[in-house]
Amino acid sequence: MAYSLRIPGAGLLMATLLAATPLVSRAQGTVTLMGKVSGKTADSVAVSIRENLLDPKEQTTYAAVNDRGEFRLAVQVSGPTRADLVYDDDVADLFLEPGMALEVKFKGNDLAATIRYKGKGAEPNTYLAEVDERFTEIDGFQVLPENIMFYETGFLHFLDYRRKEQLKFYDNTIDQEHYSQAFRDYIKAEIDYSYANDRLTYQDLREQVVATEGRLKMSPTYYDFLKDQALINNPAAIRSELYQEFLLNHVHYLATSSGHLRSEPNFYQVCYDLAKSQLTGPTRPIVMGRVLKESFRFGHVKQSAAMLADFRAADPKGEYYPLLAQDFETHKAFAIGALAPNFHLVTAKGDSVSLQSFRGKLVYINFWRTTSGLALRDLPYAAELIKKFDGKNIVFLNVALDENEPAWKQLVIGKKLPGVHVRAAGGMRSAMAKAYAIQDVPAYFLLAEDGTFLNTKPKRLSSRAAVDEIKESFGKASTYSSTLPAANERK
Repeated sequence: MAYSLRIPGAGLLMATLLAATPLVSRAQGTVTLMGKVSGKTADSVAVSIRENLLDPKEQTTYAAVNDRGEFRLAVQVSGPTRADLVYDDDVADLFLEPGMALEVKFKGNDLAATIRYKGKGAEPNTYLAEVDERFTEIDGFQVLPENIMFYETGFLHFLDYRRKEQLKFYDNTIDQEHYSQAFRDYIKAEIDYSYANDRLTYQDLREQVVATEGRLKMSPTYYDFLKDQALINNPAAIRSELYQEFLLNHVHYLATSSGHLRSEPNFYQVCYDLAKSQLTGPTRPIVMGRVLKESFRFGHVKQSAAMLADFRAADPKGEYYPLLAQDFETHKAFAIGALAPNFHLVTAKGDSVSLQSFRGKLVYINFWRTTSGLALRDLPYAAELIKKFDGKNIVFLNVALDENEPAWKQLVIGKKLPGVHVRAAGGMRSAMAKAYAIQDVPAYFLLAEDGTFLNTKPKRLSSRAAVDEIKESFGKASTYSSTLPAANERK
């Protein structure tokens, strides 16, 4: 599941970027913002909108702030849209709808706490600012380690109290005259799905935070709230990314509760199929796309390719497929099942070796340098690990990104370091470093017996978990292959 610990000041609404989905029927329009900054600290102000929920890029409109602290900008929006007002390094929430004409005032050194609105559209944006002040800036309403440590009854009491207070503020403030239906739906979704997300992810998050206890066993009725189909397929919540996040977490929950682990080769395929079969309406392709993006980074490359091809039918207008195809191209070179770049390098003893010469064996690659203190501290652990797997079908390959060949040879030969030791001439600028996208050392890769990536970030040599991870990796490539769909199986 996807989890996030709320940090004081990070914002209940600011925890995720929210935007209107392009699948909602809307009219194009313009929003104008006129403003005054007291105590100018930057020369420009900006409004950022994330128009496509599967695209991390934002559409940003800038305006100059003159010597008097004044600015004016016009933003094109496709219907009701969540946005950010950005000044210097501070951000405030915005909710924009076509035709709004906002007058904005704030202090340059504290945008979020001092912002005030007038004009058409002032009420919903003032509401967002007050929500931030009442709920975001108060630790008692945040999911923090102190309340994650609660047991089930205490945590549910916290969630119920928070939701009660949020709804009370909503009921006492919102009316039909000054707040559109789109904004009312958006705020209700924020309240409902902050509750649902925190309840759904509590058990797993607590397991991560409370290391002194095992996984908490929940009461038989704890997850019954998920039986409410109106919570799952809720068209009125479409503008809230908290809703999208909840659906993704729900798909993960359905997969794990049916016995599938994230470490299983077909985990993302299971999640994709669940999203495809369980969801309806405009959120369906969004959540399927979110699963695909996870698979591109953590799943098998051939499985991801098959799911991406299948996704076309769920996106007949092509609103998401091009973005997903581009994302797949970006990550496929280092995905599980991708062929690791071959090389020919010389060992410290003068022998020439290639990656292909190790086919049929697991390969644990350690990129290091003799000048890296962190890499040097791993050497004793490397020796212990190699000893544990003596006689097993694995090669420990150490690639030195050193430009000083004599110093490297002296260390490797003088200390009689175990494993296979080679050097990439040119160090961090070498073709080898570029082929494996090495930014710093130490860096580790675990390759399957067929020369494909199994893990681009395996446990470090010094990690106790490295032994178990390696044991579980023998023959895993064939396990992945057995879960891949046949060429004519998916349509």
